[in-house]
This record gives sequence, structure tokens and C-alpha cells, in this order.
Amino acid sequence: METQNVKIVNCDPSALGLFGLAMVTLVASSNKLGITCGTSLIIPWAIFLGGFAQLFACINDSKRDNVLGTTTFGAFALFWFAVGTTWLINNGVFGETIAAQVDSLQLGFGFLGYFIFALFMTVGFTTTNKVLFVDFIFIDLLLLGLTLSSFGIMPEFSNKLAGVSELIISLISFYAFGATVLNQHFGRTLLPMGKPLVALKK
Repeated sequence: METQNVKIVNCDPSALGLFGLAMVTLVASSNKLGITCGTSLIIPWAIFLGGFAQLFACINDSKRDNVLGTTTFGAFALFWFAVGTTWLINNGVFGETIAAQVDSLQLGFGFLGYFIFALFMTVGFTTTNKVLFVDFIFIDLLLLGLTLSSFGIMPEFSNKLAGVSELIISLISFYAFGATVLNQHFGRTLLPMGKPLVALKK
């Protein structure tokens, strides 16, 4: 009986997660920077690219025993599902009664919680590569800007901080997505990601 050697390819699911992050932050930043108006047509991108794409990466990273990737993509998938639902509420999809009860301070506490979460994840990404670490620095700034804006603290500055940070996140994530796909596809480094900042892992 002949046996065939089957090559098992361990694909990196983070590429799709990074692409989803790049797309949703590109679209969302256009609103914060005043280039576009309203959130109605951002909602699909938040749900499908921000939510489902990163959820897919989360589930498949868990199969690879990657706790950092699983936690990061899973948490931000839920973040974008929540943000998308928030926009649906504000747009009156669930009725005028619930829309009238909106309190932006509650949103501020949500962003604050994610800001704290992102700080911990930033420490974790010091052991991956420089591109993802820098990406997380701007995620920290985005969440800081969103938190301050929701609490009404320096609203003009904080909204601009969030918008600029979000656009930079998009550009870095596009690069990281491209590097992840092309480097694995060609089996060599076409787009460098940079060495880890620290080597804390055993």
C-alpha cells in the first residue's frame, strides 16, 4: 500500500484579521477626520470587516495555540460588533425610545476599558515584531482619543487624535497584512516586519 506524504501548511490567519482591521479603520477614520458624514455606510464595514474578519482570525489563531492573537482579534471583533450596534442605536434602528436614552458617558467607560486592555496587549506585542508593536501604539492613542471625546474632554483635540491615529492604524495594518501574505506565499521576506523589541518569552 502506497502512502502519500501530505504537506500540512500552517497558514497564518492574522492576515485576514489585519486586512479587516485596515479596512474598517480606513472607512471609520474618514468620518472622524470630517471627510465623510454619518455612520450609516460605515456600519457594514464595522460588522463584516471589523467584526467577522477578526473573529475568523481569532478562532483560527486559537487552533494554533496563539493566545496573544486569539485574545487580540477576538476582543477587537467584539469591539467592532459593539461599535456597529452603537451606531445602529444612534441611527434609530431599534426605535426612538432606546435612541433617546443614549448616554455617551457609558460609551466612554467602554472605550476606557478597551484602552486598559490595549495597554496590556501592547506589552505582549513587544515580543512579536516592530510593525505590530507600532500598530498597537496607535491603537492605544485611538482608544485614548475615543475615551476623552466620549467624556467631553478636549473634544476637538481628542476627536482629531482618534481620527489621525485610526488612519495611521489603517496604513500600518495594510502593510502588515501585505507582509504576512506575501512573505508566507513566497517563502522569504519581501516586506520586513522588524525584529521583536524584547525577548521576554522563555
